Amino acid sequence: MRIGLAQINTIVGDLAGNSRRILEAYRTLVAQDAELVIYPELVVSGYPPRDLLFKKRFVADVEKATRELATQIGTVPALIGYTEANMTGAGRSAFNSAAFCHQGKVTATARKCLLPTYDVFDEDRYFEPAAAPIVVEFGGLRLGITICEDIWTHAMISTRRLYNGVEPVRQLAGQRCDLMVNLSASPWNYGKGDVRHKLVADTARQLGCPVAYVNAVGGNDELLFDGRSVVCDAQGNVIGGLAAFREQLQVVEVGRVVPTSRSATAAHPEDSPYRHPTFEQEDLADIYDALVLGVRDYAQKTGFKKALLGLSGGIDSALTAVIAAEALGPKNVIGVSLPSVISSQHSKDDARILAANLGIEFHTISIADTVGAAEKTLAPIFAGRPRDIAEENIQARARGLLLMAISNKFGALLLTTGNKSELAVGYCTLYGDMCGGLAVISDVFKMQVYALSRWINRNKEIIPVSSIDKAPSAELRPDQTDQDSLPPYAMLDAILKGYVEEGLSRADLVAQGFDSAVVNDIVRKVDLNEYKRKQAAPGLKITPLAFGVGRRIPIVQKYVS
Repeated sequence: MRIGLAQINTIVGDLAGNSRRILEAYRTLVAQDAELVIYPELVVSGYPPRDLLFKKRFVADVEKATRELATQIGTVPALIGYTEANMTGAGRSAFNSAAFCHQGKVTATARKCLLPTYDVFDEDRYFEPAAAPIVVEFGGLRLGITICEDIWTHAMISTRRLYNGVEPVRQLAGQRCDLMVNLSASPWNYGKGDVRHKLVADTARQLGCPVAYVNAVGGNDELLFDGRSVVCDAQGNVIGGLAAFREQLQVVEVGRVVPTSRSATAAHPEDSPYRHPTFEQEDLADIYDALVLGVRDYAQKTGFKKALLGLSGGIDSALTAVIAAEALGPKNVIGVSLPSVISSQHSKDDARILAANLGIEFHTISIADTVGAAEKTLAPIFAGRPRDIAEENIQARARGLLLMAISNKFGALLLTTGNKSELAVGYCTLYGDMCGGLAVISDVFKMQVYALSRWINRNKEIIPVSSIDKAPSAELRPDQTDQDSLPPYAMLDAILKGYVEEGLSRADLVAQGFDSAVVNDIVRKVDLNEYKRKQAAPGLKITPLAFGVGRRIPIVQKYVS
């Protein structure tokens, strides 16, 4: 069978635009002799629709769009993910469903069985689960249909315990499937791809038939979807692997299915497995491609054509500028150097050189007068008190003020440049360097920032080497460095990974060999700065646990671990 994989990038709520993409993909794949076309989960509505599902007309409008799409589907059937109203009178008001469209109508509907409620997922808030997956017969073949989480019950997956032993794949195993498909919208984090491929391969071996997994691609708010749709034969061999972080339409031959057999045959010996070059690539390439896609989609899907950022001459703003220039094109990126009287000459030079290397628009605006005016205005109320962090932060807030003014005037999306290490411990200024519409590297630890920057420079110097090599500094007071108040970043990142991402306690971290005083200081900083993170710009998620939608720590709380 020739399976058409429609790995397309949709926009949440853009029912008309998504429908056009769905039909364009269908016609293209049918013209390439596809015998079945498969789309990602909730492709009509876009994923995740979240509380749009509570709007009075949303589910009905999605259903209407799906029925209209079905009228355009001919002799080649299509499986299209959508939201379906729950008309049973019990449970939540909608199902997460897949419409089997054939000959101008929806001839069968599959519903998602397992609804994730961990990390960024809260599907149990919106959807009613199905009791079991369905099998659809067409052309003498038996097609088992699952949706995303339905295959995530493998022994290696810790969250399988949430479903009380319900295993849709095992339910299908007794129903003689000739092919199983999985419509998915599985957000990416680095290292996740291998897990998915193993799930699909093991599912194929368990069922004794080929499995086609079609994943969403694109950025929607903080979430990044990498695509990487995959097809495995009945033995679990990958015979089709699609691109990472980009749309792709591909027909994959799984071998001519024999309807009377327990399972499909493997691919014909003469068929060579298809893998896009990006289907498997190194982690740094994945992270870079993910961040580029995230910036591009966030800007374009919210209507911005240009991006703006402050260039400090440091490594964080340099990395953010490189990503923005790649995502939107150099002519659509504005870099602004905002030196104070404290700013070093090498920082000003590094900002200018970076902008020249990237070919982006570049401006220098001194903040000295703005800072001076603010200090003069505050002098009466500050009288008799020593200079401290309040005066230091005026500099950061002056930069935020000016950058937001430029953003307003030119309609450019302001990008914040803080990394995960800084955001974790509050090494950032509210209404200062935290100003902006998108936090590009807020889920990238500082040591990853270094690694990515060196990777970017692997063929030629794009980020000035001095920006990478010099001691990092906020330059809010003379001779300041980050390590004045923080441990070395390698140590800091290891502690943060344990405390924030793995949920380890202080005692656990000390047992790993970290100094107790350092651990206590870092953990205290993380806990005290939750209020800052609640006010931060949305950040692109690249790790298993990012600050933002997937982490819900109370601001007002007294638990010490």
